[in-house]
Amino acid sequence: MKNFIIIILGFVVFASCGKSNKDKSFSLLQKWIGKELSFPARPVFTIQGKDTVEYPIQNAYKILTYIDSTGCTSCKLKLAEWEKFITVVDSIRPHTVQFLFFLCPKNGMEIYQTLRVERFKHPICIDEGDYLNKLNHFPADMAFQTFLLDNDNRVVAMGNPIHNLKVRELYLKIIQGREVKSDDEDNVVQTIVDVDKVSTSMGNFDWQKEQKVTFIMKNVGDKLLAIEGVDTSCGCISVEYSKEPVRPGMDLNLSIIYKAEHPEHFSKTVRIHCNSESSPIILTVSGNAQ
Repeated sequence: MKNFIIIILGFVVFASCGKSNKDKSFSLLQKWIGKELSFPARPVFTIQGKDTVEYPIQNAYKILTYIDSTGCTSCKLKLAEWEKFITVVDSIRPHTVQFLFFLCPKNGMEIYQTLRVERFKHPICIDEGDYLNKLNHFPADMAFQTFLLDNDNRVVAMGNPIHNLKVRELYLKIIQGREVKSDDEDNVVQTIVDVDKVSTSMGNFDWQKEQKVTFIMKNVGDKLLAIEGVDTSCGCISVEYSKEPVRPGMDLNLSIIYKAEHPEHFSKTVRIHCNSESSPIILTVSGNAQ
């Protein structure tokens, strides 16, 4: 089962990586799947960073996410998406999965403000001493800083279910006790997609002004093209597109919208999941919000 999960995760998380990166990723998965994680003796959990609550770590399935101090913490969190996912999990397996958020922010005031603005009511541990990471030495790659743990705190699967829809599907299958199996590609109707560009720069602009850029996906195959989902690397990025299937020979416009939270030089990614051999299609937008 362990090796099968490693194979599944390797494909769903790194489908678009080169061979050398895939080899490193499979090696990392082999190291972590089945590993028992350790927790600080007395972690302190709060609601919105102010009200301390009793939140003992339980002997049940747990989804642990660790957010380090690099980059934009509020962008990594995507709290609204976590709220939705928690609701989904609670609806299918009530009171059987514990969500553990450990944050090591470089700016405590910024994260407290984010928690209050987002009105996030789930317990969070503000781990200013980075004790959880010191105990476990997590991978530096954000894609590997979220874990599905079993009753014994052993890693069953890893990957961020908010940033990757395939990881989310895998987590839900495991939690529900459903059979985990690879998709039978021969039974999936696939087409061929051409994209006018895979990266673009928005240049220099006033950080308070919303920016938009359009990518064009062309269905050059002979089957309908369907967008199955979109993942963004940051909450400041949103994507607009028609949900209707795209006929062969037709185009689909994907509008990527960036709204800066503060002045910054940025490079953000969008993953487009669709019924194409090249899925997920990774698009990059960059620029300088002044």
